[in-house]
This record gives sequence, structure tokens and C-alpha cells, in this order.
Amino acid sequence: MTSKASSAFGGPLATDRSIGTIEPVFEFYDAMPTGVSVAADGRIFINFPRWGDDVPFTVGEIRNGQVVPYPDAPTNIFDPARPGETLGSVQSVVVDAANRLWILDTAAPGFSSPVAGGAKLVAVDLATNKVVKTIVLPSSTVLPTTYINDVRFDLRRGKAGIAYITDSSISGPGGIIVVDLDSGESWRKLTGHKSTSPDPAFIPVVEGERLAAREKGKPPAPFSVASDGIAISADGTTLYYCPLSSRHLYSVPTALLLDRHASEAAIAEAVVDLGEKGASDGLEADDKGRIYAGDYERNSVRQRQADGEWKTIAHDPRILWPDTLSVASDGYLYFTANQLHRQAQFHEGQDQRVKPYTLFRVRIDAGPVLLK
Repeated sequence: MTSKASSAFGGPLATDRSIGTIEPVFEFYDAMPTGVSVAADGRIFINFPRWGDDVPFTVGEIRNGQVVPYPDAPTNIFDPARPGETLGSVQSVVVDAANRLWILDTAAPGFSSPVAGGAKLVAVDLATNKVVKTIVLPSSTVLPTTYINDVRFDLRRGKAGIAYITDSSISGPGGIIVVDLDSGESWRKLTGHKSTSPDPAFIPVVEGERLAAREKGKPPAPFSVASDGIAISADGTTLYYCPLSSRHLYSVPTALLLDRHASEAAIAEAVVDLGEKGASDGLEADDKGRIYAGDYERNSVRQRQADGEWKTIAHDPRILWPDTLSVASDGYLYFTANQLHRQAQFHEGQDQRVKPYTLFRVRIDAGPVLLK
């Protein structure tokens, strides 16, 4: 698409050009969404973390032009007396290869310390819309500083599958949490490793301004977020991940994450720095072996080819902070653009977000990674 503007001399001026064609799928006029996942039959699920907006329900489904609580309204009303049974603040939702929606509940509204017994994985059977499994994560893996962010699944491992979760802490060590979906046991890997930690030299610039926590009367403070985006290769042998406060993509063999006895030194030695990809929130992979990354500094979504080369598949001024990415069975990549960087904490208490927030999609002619 080419835009034109007139100069003082009457001629056209060159402007930033868009790349690719993004299609608006849904507009949100209330709370800010982060996660999205699209089921094989086209059902779309969304989540709204409790970061300060009025969030009557933290997980929803888009039905008939509106968002409704999912799996139901009562489950979405957090009860401190039943932290393992009700939803506190959900950061991510992911449909797996067995047609279940997995809900990743941080139990940490406003980035607080997780409520004891509240950080969990909840599986909802999409055929019945009923909760079929809940795995509460223990204090050995969910630290007081932990903020569980996103999750990927390999249902071929063990008796019932394995989940990989990023810890995107803003005040403590990042890391990867591995969960056995059969036993419910979980363990941490790469805690505090360089690849799961914010890059101390990273200075993000979004919409022409340094992204920093800004309070009136105080100097700007770095906004440092640990391991955030996560994706699993089409064959399940490699886990990809990235800190939000970094421009680098990292990978590690899943075999070492699964080996509870593998030393941290051995795992650290196996981590590969795959170079710069841009600054990303969400990551995703497709069944053709390609990796997708948002680029929140450049209003873009990028695709990593099999040879390691990055290609921009979407660049548009409407892509204001691409957050979560989801490859769907219809050949599209879905992603939320939620203006995260315009929140009040980054602008001396002034909320600069302009509703609606938007769910977009871009055609990629590939399907999701289904490891079953």
C-alpha cells in the first residue's frame, strides 16, 4: 500500500510503507486483551489480565459478535478461599492438539506476588466446555517473584504430555517451567540464565519514545521483563524463547529440559543465541518449521525462515504492540494489538491507550504445531 502526502512545493512526499495485508477480526472496547488462541473449528478465545482495567471476566470466547465469559462466569470470579478453583489473572490461553483450552492463571493481579495455591494450568474440554484438569503449580517452581506468561505443549511426551511455561518476572529471575501433565509435577530450568533474563543494555523505543516506567517527579526507570515469548518446533525437539526486554531469540533442546537430572551447566551450554529478531512480546511456530515474532518497536510481525533469515510479513501503523500470536488451522496467524506501551505507568499516570484494541490476522498458508 502506498501513501501520499504533499510537500510545500506541491509534490508527493515519501512515507513509511506498509507490508502485507492485516485483517481486523475483532475490536475490544472494554478491558485490554493479551492472549488469543484459535481452535480447529474456528472458535476464538481471549484473555484479559487484571492489570488495572475493569475485568469482569479474565477469560472469554468471541461468540456472535461479543465476548462472553469462558468456561462460565462463576469460574472467572476469583475467590481467595478457593484460589485453585477460580481464575485470578490470566495471562495466556492456548488450545492444544487434544481440543482442550489451557488457561494459564498467574494468580498475580497487577504483577503482585502470586496468591498461594492460585498459579495454575486449567484445561477445559472444548467439546463439553467443562474443566477437566487443574494443575496448581507449587512454590518450588512459582517463586514469589514469578509471573507465568505463556505456554506450549507436547502431548507425545510421558503419559499425558508436557507443558513448557515462561517466567517473565519483572523483579526476579526468569526461567522455563516444565510441567508433567499426568502427574502434575513441575520443575524449573535456566533460572536466571542470560537467555531468560532482560538484556541490561536493551533500550526499547516504541512510537519514537524510550519505553520506561515513568512516575511524576521521578526519573524514568527501566522496564525490564524476563523470558516471555515461547514457541516449540514442529518436531518438538527445540524450544524457542525470548525475554521481552531483549531483541534476541534463543533456543534449547527440549530433551535437556525434560531431563530432571540434567545439570544447569549442561543446559546452559546447549542454549543457542539465534541472533536479533527485533523486540518481541509473543512468539509462535507453524507446521512448516517457521518461527513468528512480534516486533513491538517497528509495528511489525516477522517470520523466521528455515535458513534463519527473517522476513517481515506485516508492518502497519495499526500494529500497536503485537502481543500474543496464534497460528490457526485456517492458514492465518492471529495476533492481538493492545497498545501495552501506552498504559499510564509509562506516561506519568496518563493512560494514552485509544480504544478499540484489535485482534488481527495475516495469511501465512500454514497450520499450527500439533504434537500429539
